[in-house]
Amino acid sequence: MRFVVPFVLAFAAAVATSAASDDPAAIAIAGPQNPATLSAFGFFDGGAERPSPRLIPYELRTPLFSDYAAKQRFIYVPEGTQIGADADGKLIFPVGSALIKSFGYPAKSGGLNVIETRVLLHQAQGWVALPYVWRADGKDADLRVGGTRVPVTFAHGGNDLSVNYSVPNKNQCKQCHSAAGNIMPIGPVWQNMAFPRAADARAIVKAVPSLARLQPYPKWDDSRTGSLEDRARQYLKVNCGHCHAPQGSASNSGLFLDGSATGAAALGIGKRPVAAGRASGDLDFIIAPGQPDQSILIKRMESTDPGIAMPELGRSTVHEEGVELLRQWIAAMPSNTH
Repeated sequence: MRFVVPFVLAFAAAVATSAASDDPAAIAIAGPQNPATLSAFGFFDGGAERPSPRLIPYELRTPLFSDYAAKQRFIYVPEGTQIGADADGKLIFPVGSALIKSFGYPAKSGGLNVIETRVLLHQAQGWVALPYVWRADGKDADLRVGGTRVPVTFAHGGNDLSVNYSVPNKNQCKQCHSAAGNIMPIGPVWQNMAFPRAADARAIVKAVPSLARLQPYPKWDDSRTGSLEDRARQYLKVNCGHCHAPQGSASNSGLFLDGSATGAAALGIGKRPVAAGRASGDLDFIIAPGQPDQSILIKRMESTDPGIAMPELGRSTVHEEGVELLRQWIAAMPSNTH
């Protein structure tokens, strides 16, 4: 079931009132060439930490882990268009929209040192994913369809961590943002979204009343929001479910972590891997109930070896806190579950 309603672009101080013909974002998104610089869209006013008032900021209750990078997320919707939502809470954006996500780390002088900004553009022929890397002076970002790597050192847990931060190439963007071969947004699901400005959330619910009946998803790191199992499964859904889904790039694994699993085996519990190899080691099950150390899932999430690590993209370090959540979940399972 799909709901399509007029999208009211009168969020107070959130969306510009200029006509589409005068809007650089509308021109850049619809143009025949992908802009060489991020400034062509007008999404930022002279720097990554100065988003245009036309953008609607949002956050995710459970975000994708990306080497501990901080992220800033925004929505751009052109004036006079419509927005929809399906019965599962997935927002549907009209042609001409954009989803903008910046990645960075805390700067020693304060604020955020933004490395890259990725944009998903809803063009007439479908969605297009483009990565832009910010210049050293922070005044603009350049298109890098081939991706790049940026060495970064940042503080975490009282220690300094160094990573070779990876900006994905255009094909890697497609690997994650893909459903049945088409690029699609994966983050904007209403139950997993939060809006810093309450007025923005109220305006969207007013436009799509059905969203008000949907309950928020649990936060992976907040026990007050859900059970251990609920939070663990939400973590897997966000970090692994875009590939491990019936229409995802890892559909042949038979492991479905996108919330569609109807039995224990499809969730990996007591399930043998489709193809045994170095990544599986000498372990038998993706999830061995009651035995996190005997679970392939944990082995692969604790690895940084490119031939073993899962997820395959987006990280070069281990998300220790996320893996600990999954360890607790598996340890709490009755050992006879399978």
